Amino acid sequence: MEGHLLIGITSILLFGIGAQWVAWKFKLPAILLLLISGIMAGPVFGLLQPDVLMGDLLAPFISVSVAIILFEGGLSLSFSELKNIGGIIGNLVSIGVLFTWAIISLSAHYLFPFGWELSILLGAILVVTGPTVIIPLLRQVRPSGQVGSILKWEGIVIDPIGAMLAVLVFEVILSTSVSAATTLAVMSIVKTIFFGTLVGLAGAALIYFLLKRHLLPDYLQNPISLMVVVTVFTASNMLQHESGLWATTLMGIALANQKSARINHITEFKENLRVLLLSSLFILLAARVELEGLLANLNWNLVGFLAILIFIARPLAVYISTIFSDINWREKLFLCWMAPRGVVAASISSIFAISLTQNGFEQADQLVPIVFLVIISTVTIYGLPASWVARKLGVAKPVPNGILILGAYDWSLKIAEAIKNEGFKVLVADSNWKNIAKAKTKNIGTYHGNILSEYALEKIDLDGVGRLLALTPNDEVNSLAALRFGEIFGRSYVFQLPPNIRGEKGNKDVSSHLSGRILFHEQLNFEEISNIIDQRKPLSVQKITDDSASTEFKETIGQEHIPLFVITSNNEIHPYTVNNPPMLTNEDKVFYVSIDQEIKDKLRDTSSTPEKGQDVNPS
Repeated sequence: MEGHLLIGITSILLFGIGAQWVAWKFKLPAILLLLISGIMAGPVFGLLQPDVLMGDLLAPFISVSVAIILFEGGLSLSFSELKNIGGIIGNLVSIGVLFTWAIISLSAHYLFPFGWELSILLGAILVVTGPTVIIPLLRQVRPSGQVGSILKWEGIVIDPIGAMLAVLVFEVILSTSVSAATTLAVMSIVKTIFFGTLVGLAGAALIYFLLKRHLLPDYLQNPISLMVVVTVFTASNMLQHESGLWATTLMGIALANQKSARINHITEFKENLRVLLLSSLFILLAARVELEGLLANLNWNLVGFLAILIFIARPLAVYISTIFSDINWREKLFLCWMAPRGVVAASISSIFAISLTQNGFEQADQLVPIVFLVIISTVTIYGLPASWVARKLGVAKPVPNGILILGAYDWSLKIAEAIKNEGFKVLVADSNWKNIAKAKTKNIGTYHGNILSEYALEKIDLDGVGRLLALTPNDEVNSLAALRFGEIFGRSYVFQLPPNIRGEKGNKDVSSHLSGRILFHEQLNFEEISNIIDQRKPLSVQKITDDSASTEFKETIGQEHIPLFVITSNNEIHPYTVNNPPMLTNEDKVFYVSIDQEIKDKLRDTSSTPEKGQDVNPS
């Protein structure tokens, strides 16, 4: 028994995190791979049986996990975004929800073997989109303008609204009379909003007070915030059933929009926790689905239902919600093409199906497979072509292949100019106006100012930029810039020169985990690389093929030639690094500088006879 439980836990992590990595590697919707992985781990291979593994803890774990995910989503919502799109979002989560609910309910009643009760419940369940599917897709698509903010706000706010509607319908179904059902419906809505708002704001106020008064050490900020989120969710649910999702969402929004207490630690922690919870949730929920139920519902009725959902319900909701807005038709079309269903629909259907079946609704056991097929289908249909659709409609930001170069020196401008001439976006930042003036004469994009200042990110246009090259003579500035932009681009996409001062290890060198990836050659610091590029030949280019010249070139890398960056055959740019340099394949173009015998001897001497205690490999 213990071995089976261990296999089950391992399967959740293996299939869940593995699916996330594969999705990132091949730029696929993570939710789709998670659902497929869960089905493979559960009904196909039998490695995971969620009900046996977690028993009565399964439903509370799912509910708490969704609450944490919605809290994290709320932390990403800023009221400043509502200036131009507040009306659209309000319409989407009110009028749009009602139209979607009505259309789905009617379609379900005539296409599936459901009475009106289950049809209306299915409609309420499927009005949600949710941050679990929207945010990963937005990260992949990178929509421009107001579209991204609209979809983000809609996805996060609509989850607790959809959950509230589903609970409302569920309670009305089980009520004994029409008058009792009406009273119950009104009271449920009022109590959910009242208690959810009260408890959610109280939780936000508590965390704000603790952070503002510095009553929490850094290492306890994340655990205590997690404790408060779970407590808020539980307390709100105790006061009113299923009001906890609204409470945690509002709590996150309130914390995100206060300006006094810093919540950076909490935000970073919740982002990492969300990935783990999201992976676990979809694996567990998908593993509970019976394969026979999925296959039994794969028919033309489902195809018709999906067609109505995608081509009628969503476009109508978007059209009505944006009819008086100033967004253009391309943005409206993209809003129509972004309504995948997520974890809230899956979790609510799983919980309600059991209770309804026990109360005599025999068709309720069909809710779960239909909802999962809708989730899989909508994630596939919306998600796979999402980037292509965004590009065709002209609402996608450029692919972030561009480079931000810190330091506008003669030699770094040569690199910038070469990158620009290859068709990539390049920006050069420097606090010295003379250096910036040189860059402007070469028609290179510039930022004049301190890259580490509080307002720098507001001034720099980073659309299409995804890498940083820190090329200043100041090691500390390079490292601080790498740390800052590592949070934006990712640690793998920030680069800096090797340290200028090479001395006693641990005393003068910047620690590797506080710096970017080391560029070009471990011995070529600012002074050396400046001399090589300024006083020697201009940048040379070698195209990699199967001929002898390419073979000879690859054999002399680091000895006679110093690669600076590589442009791959699929038009991606990769700076050349000391550790884990880019692999060279046919049709790649390598930009490099050649070194003479004097430099070669100097590098050889430095590498072979380091000073005592010297760390020759800073990375």
